[in-house]
Amino acid sequence: MRHQPIDSGLFVENRANLKQLLPANSLAIVHANDVLPTNADGTFKNFPNTDLFYLSGVEQEESILLLFPDSPEPAQREILFVREPIEILEIWEGHKLSKEEATQASGVTTIKWLSEFPGILRNCMLSAEQVFLNQNEHRRAAAIVQTRDDRFVEDCQRQFPLHTYRRLAPLLHQLRAVKSDAEVELIRRACSITKGGFERLLKFVKPGVTEHEVEAELWHEFIRNRGAFAYSPIIASGKNACGLHYVQNDQICNDGDMLLLDVASNYANYNSDLTRTIPVNGRFTSRQRDVYDAVLRVMRASIAGAVVGKMHRDWHHEAQLMMNEELVQLGLLTKEDVAKHTREAPACKKYFMHGLGHPIGLDVHDVAPTNVPFAAGWVLTVEPGIYIPAEGFAVRLENDILITEAGPIDLMDDIPVEADEIEALMAAAAK
Repeated sequence: MRHQPIDSGLFVENRANLKQLLPANSLAIVHANDVLPTNADGTFKNFPNTDLFYLSGVEQEESILLLFPDSPEPAQREILFVREPIEILEIWEGHKLSKEEATQASGVTTIKWLSEFPGILRNCMLSAEQVFLNQNEHRRAAAIVQTRDDRFVEDCQRQFPLHTYRRLAPLLHQLRAVKSDAEVELIRRACSITKGGFERLLKFVKPGVTEHEVEAELWHEFIRNRGAFAYSPIIASGKNACGLHYVQNDQICNDGDMLLLDVASNYANYNSDLTRTIPVNGRFTSRQRDVYDAVLRVMRASIAGAVVGKMHRDWHHEAQLMMNEELVQLGLLTKEDVAKHTREAPACKKYFMHGLGHPIGLDVHDVAPTNVPFAAGWVLTVEPGIYIPAEGFAVRLENDILITEAGPIDLMDDIPVEADEIEALMAAAAK
């Protein structure tokens, strides 16, 4: 792992919270992600299963967590299965967790090798009344590739067809939506690394640099601070910024262009998500500044409006109403356009067509229940934007916030966002 060790108490607490939600005599099982192939004999770097990491802190491939709180055998109430670190694995793949290291990372005291899983599973299944199996139930997941969890669901139901099976994902979504203090600190660390990357860019960007050169500066800053890109970076100059998921990052940043930067680091598998839009030459034009300030007003008002008890859909609609008024002032909508606004057909959709924000945590688009109001401990992005292809530029701004009973806390309030501050920092770097 690149990050510093995490106190296993976080994962002990997460498992305890899940056990409180399991009915009596229930068994729950979570698998690691597959190591995915590229081409020929290549593979992608292992990407930890976020549910398994949430419950165990373990990032090693092929690991399995079994929870059976009411097992008649105390040694089978909590078991972590990992690959046995035999010599051939150490030679070809590097270090694998020992049993002692697995316990240190997870707080699980009973560690078994993977070869022992089939026999222990059968023993537990014959004592359990309900079995909770896991799948990726994110509402926007494509779900076109079978995962290890998916294959285990099929195999388990084939071997034990008479059991009662239930879904683990809704319970994990409920728990993962509310971040503990320890999780918030990890997200703050990711935000801090992101801040360093953005401030580095303010000193680097100028007419003539290419988008991929900007990306390279971020790679350097993130990696040297034990982070990594939380998602594929969007570094979009000029009209490229009007494509919401532009990731080619191969064009020249020209004098007079705006540069949209949707770039952020993760740390210890916890993510941040930042967007800034800056003038390539260090000075906003009058029109760019007007659009920029309009987006900034909506972002700040939306941060203030993210309070305990509010439904996400109502929060988003409030932002649309604010954006309607800003677009009228910018000459992009008329009052007649706004008068026709409905939730189903918002007046601002031509210029602000995406969501206002999303939960963030172990996943960039983190899991959370969709039919409940905001609660203390939720961490959200806030990302309004205005996109004007006809004028060749767009502005999007994004910060991450923590919802508390006392009101929202901006986790990125120390990252420059005011237009005057950005111009001043870029001017100072140009001297």
